[in-house]
Amino acid sequence: MKEEYFKWYSPNLNRDIEMLVFGHSGYPIILFPTSMGSFHENKDMGLIESAKWFIEQGLIQIFCPASIDKDSFYNKDIHPVYRIENHTWYDKMICHEIVEKVKNNTPSGKVAVAGCSFGGYHAANFAFRHPGYVSHVFSMGGAFNIKSFMDGFHNDDVFYNNPEDYLYGLNDHELWNMDICLGTSNWDICYNANLKLSRVLSERNIHHWLDIRQDREHDWPVWKEMFPHYLSRIKFF
Repeated sequence: MKEEYFKWYSPNLNRDIEMLVFGHSGYPIILFPTSMGSFHENKDMGLIESAKWFIEQGLIQIFCPASIDKDSFYNKDIHPVYRIENHTWYDKMICHEIVEKVKNNTPSGKVAVAGCSFGGYHAANFAFRHPGYVSHVFSMGGAFNIKSFMDGFHNDDVFYNNPEDYLYGLNDHELWNMDICLGTSNWDICYNANLKLSRVLSERNIHHWLDIRQDREHDWPVWKEMFPHYLSRIKFF
């Protein structure tokens, strides 16, 4: 399995950003880490290994950027206005410095996005904010409401990064063409969060799959089962 390490200066973040890329060709998958996770977390925890067959067949290429959660949602030492501002710059970095450079690796001109736990939030939020760039979103154990990180603060940036709020106002037809998987389980600490997002999507008549596994914890073993299952939904040819 081909593995490459990249490090570059991000003009959007004004800092260096690191990323691992797995595979030599195929459908681009942007895979986010969990809360405050590193660019190598998904490799370290075995999620990349779970997709090895797809990678080695040249069907997918997985891009694993670092998060900046420590400087955005989880930084309690700065005012919430700067937490959400830092996240919006991260969104711009993902969009302009990664997605726009790899989306044309497939005839659809789109990418798939995925993530576990808080990475599921990042994947879903990016997909819903940029539906013209995203064909599939695979959230595994995600939670989708960021208000608990904002200490009561609210502005437009908070609203437009909180899917439970802004989905009601979206009318981009690409959203209705997207393949959306919300993976959870009845033991998942984020079970109710997935039920709530599913209700919001249903109220907008946005087709999605609420995949509820039985008697599984909010942890890597079930996510490693989900990920290759969801990858099989991509039409590679």
